[in-house]
Amino acid sequence: MMRPLGFATEERRWTAVVERDAAAEGAFFYAVRSTGVVCRPGCASRTPKRANVAFFDTLEAAERAGYRPCKRCTPGERSPQERLAEQVVRACRRLEDEEPEPTLDALAAEAGLSRAHFQRAFKRLVGLTPKQYARTRRGERFRTSLGRATSVTEAIYDAGFGSSSRAYEGNGDRLGMTPSAYRKGAAGLAIRYGVATCSLGWLVVAATDRGVCSIEFGDEPAELPTRLQARFPGAQVVEGGPDFVRVVEQVVAFVEAPSVGLDLPLDIRGTAFQQRVWDALRQVPPGTTVGYAELAARIGRPEAARAVAGACAANGLAVAVPCHRVVRADGQLSGYRWGVERKRALLDVERVPGDARPEESA
Repeated sequence: MMRPLGFATEERRWTAVVERDAAAEGAFFYAVRSTGVVCRPGCASRTPKRANVAFFDTLEAAERAGYRPCKRCTPGERSPQERLAEQVVRACRRLEDEEPEPTLDALAAEAGLSRAHFQRAFKRLVGLTPKQYARTRRGERFRTSLGRATSVTEAIYDAGFGSSSRAYEGNGDRLGMTPSAYRKGAAGLAIRYGVATCSLGWLVVAATDRGVCSIEFGDEPAELPTRLQARFPGAQVVEGGPDFVRVVEQVVAFVEAPSVGLDLPLDIRGTAFQQRVWDALRQVPPGTTVGYAELAARIGRPEAARAVAGACAANGLAVAVPCHRVVRADGQLSGYRWGVERKRALLDVERVPGDARPEESA
């Protein structure tokens, strides 16, 4: 089992012990000098005194130091969390491979859990319900198949759908267009855009009929429509009319004063994993930051900090999906798609009362 990240310091480990943090499972073990036992971070026994606690990276290291495994949390055996995770992984494989997809009752019975318990556990670990997971994974395979199949029908069956109606059901929301249009590089998809200035330079806002699909910063106004067209090569990218000005103004106002909020529908396109990361980012309050490892733990994938960083880098909706709020483990600013200086400025304005720019309040 890969060890979760984010528990490298003794201070962070002690906090995990006190809080019985399930995300720390497998990251370390703690031993209690007064009792001579070694425990998992989430052990339900009474919290020991800090002065009596020693930390070990592995159970073997603690046993070599003379400690014996706790009989309550049984660190030498698989934890309940590990067993549950294995059951969820098996369910994921079935949902990916079987057509028709197995029912929730069948999956719960195989795991030896009640229907409600299994549903809750699956969503907590995966971030989606079993039905949402099956639909999303098949949708991903469908998109991939559309690019290489000789026909849409072939792509439907390659992706594991039993019929064309199953393939089309719900995939309009994921593709933002019909499957045949997606296969042709988004040909015929209408995207409107507007370019404006803000305190961070130039800004382009673009939207489909489903919602805002792109918000990007730039140094030169002429480069932004070109960059947008390259991102959606088959789409009809046109400058928005007078009614689109209000959309652009709302985004600019949000950049300058995050407290006003952004009440606009979004057309977010990404893989299931990326969307989980982006959803978690939208839960990070303005004026606060989160590390990559902590964000990975929040979506139930503590070993995926590097993949989380990749999802942040792939975000095409600046400020609406606030990837600028992710920092390195030491609190320092890391890379940002639109420049570290813009990232610093966005964080600065979120931390100033009244959303006033620092130079304006001087």
